[in-house]
Amino acid sequence: MEEIDKEKSTKDDIDVRLKWLGLFHRRKHQYGRFMMRLKLPNGVTTSAQTRYLASVIRKYGKDGCADVTTRQNWQIRGVVLPDVPEILRGLAEVDLTSLQSGMDNVRNPVGNPLAGIDPDEIVDTRPYTNLLSQFITANSRGNPEFTNLPRKWNVCVVGSHDLYEHPHINDLAYMPAMKDGAVWIQFAADDVLPACKAVLEAYRDLGTRGNRQKTRMMWLIDELGIEGFRSEVVKRMPRQELERESSEDLVQKQWERRDYFGVHPQKQEGLSYAGLHIPVGRVQADDMDELARLADIYGTGELRLTVEQNIIIPNIEDSKIEALLKEPLLKDRFSPEPPLLMQGLVACTGKEFCGQAIIETKARAMKVTEEVQRLVSVSKPVRMHWTGCPNTCGQVQVADIGFMGCMARDENGKICEGADVYVGGRVGSDSHLGEIDKKSVPCKDLVPLVVDILVKQFGAVPREREEMDD
Repeated sequence: MEEIDKEKSTKDDIDVRLKWLGLFHRRKHQYGRFMMRLKLPNGVTTSAQTRYLASVIRKYGKDGCADVTTRQNWQIRGVVLPDVPEILRGLAEVDLTSLQSGMDNVRNPVGNPLAGIDPDEIVDTRPYTNLLSQFITANSRGNPEFTNLPRKWNVCVVGSHDLYEHPHINDLAYMPAMKDGAVWIQFAADDVLPACKAVLEAYRDLGTRGNRQKTRMMWLIDELGIEGFRSEVVKRMPRQELERESSEDLVQKQWERRDYFGVHPQKQEGLSYAGLHIPVGRVQADDMDELARLADIYGTGELRLTVEQNIIIPNIEDSKIEALLKEPLLKDRFSPEPPLLMQGLVACTGKEFCGQAIIETKARAMKVTEEVQRLVSVSKPVRMHWTGCPNTCGQVQVADIGFMGCMARDENGKICEGADVYVGGRVGSDSHLGEIDKKSVPCKDLVPLVVDILVKQFGAVPREREEMDD
C-alpha cells in the first residue's frame, strides 16, 4: 500500500476506480483494508454463498466482519488487496458478483423479502429483480452503458401490500397494478427492462454532474418537471411509446404493515418462514456459518435479507419449527422475538469503518436503545434509524425517529459527536419524510431526549409509572 500511494494514478485506482468493482478502501480507519459490496437481487442468498463469505472474513480475524445493508445486500470487511483475485474467483464459483456495486452505479435491486412464500403476495418480485440485476451488470460481465451515472441510482420492485421494499425512497419503483386484465408492475411485463433502460439513459444523458449533493435523479425531475422527464424517457423507449399508469393500484392503501419476526405460515401448505433479528445488521464469520447450517437443516438452504438489516429463513417444515426455536443462535444472538424498540433499529456502518461518517453509529444505536428500553415501555415498534453523515445510508428521513451524525458542543462548549434528530418519517401508502425535531444534540444527551419523544409522541410509558400502576 505504501508503494501504491507514492503514485497518484495508482492511488486513484485504489481509492476511486476499484469502487466500480465493489471494493472500498477504508483509508481513514482501516488503512490497507477494503470493504467489498456484493450484488444480491431481492436479498436472496444460499447457504453455500453464506459459507463462502464467512470463509473470506474469518481469515482477517478481528478486522473481518459482515453487514446486512439497507438494500438487502451483504458487505464484507477486512479484505486486503492481494487476496482480491482469489476472492473474485470464489464469488464466481458460488454465483455471486461485486461488479458495479459502488460509485455512480445502480445499487442492488430490492424486492419483497417474502417473495414467492407470502400468502398475501401480489406479485413475485424475484424474476424482475433478477432480470434487472442481469441487465444492469450484463450478467456479471459489466455494462459500460451505466457505469458512469451522475450519482448512485436505486431501483425496487414492490410485491406486497406492506411495501417492505420502501418504494418511496427509490429512484425507480415498480408498483403492482391491473391494466387490461393483466397484472402490471408500473409497466407491462415486456416494458420492465426497456423502461428501466430508458429512465437510466435519460438520467445519464441529462443529469447534473456538479455539486454531488444535487446530482441524484430527483433533482433532474425537479428541473424538467415530471412530464418533461417522462417525455425524455419516452424518446428513449424502443417504439417511442410508454403507456400511462393504471388507475387500478393493487396495493391496498389502508393495509396494516405486518411484522415478519417470528414464525409465520407460507402460502405453501406445511411450510413456514422464520424472521430473525440481526442487531444493526452486524454478523461475524461464525454467525454466518451458523445461519447457513440452520438454513440447510431446517429449510432449503436459502436465506432472505431485508432492508431493515434482518434475515428470514424460508421453507421450514412445520414439524421442525420447535427444534429451530431451541437453537442456541436464536436464543443468544438472533432472536425471532426481539424487544419492540429493537425491531425497527437500523444503523449505517458509522465511523468505525466509514471514512465519511461523522459519528460512530452501530454500537451507539444499540447502547442508546438499551438505555431507553430500561426507562420506558412501548406498545408497538418504533422505527429508529441512525446514519453517520448526511449521505443518509441509514435512511433516517423515513424513520419514526432518525439520528443523523454531526458535530455538536456539550454544556462546556467543547466539540463532541452529536446528531440532528428527525421525527415523523413514514413508509407505506401515507409515506412522508421526517422533520428535524432538534439539531446538534450531543450524543451523551440523546437518551433523555428519545425518552421524551417516545412518551409525548408515541405513547410510551415510563417504567417507574408502569410499576406503580401494577
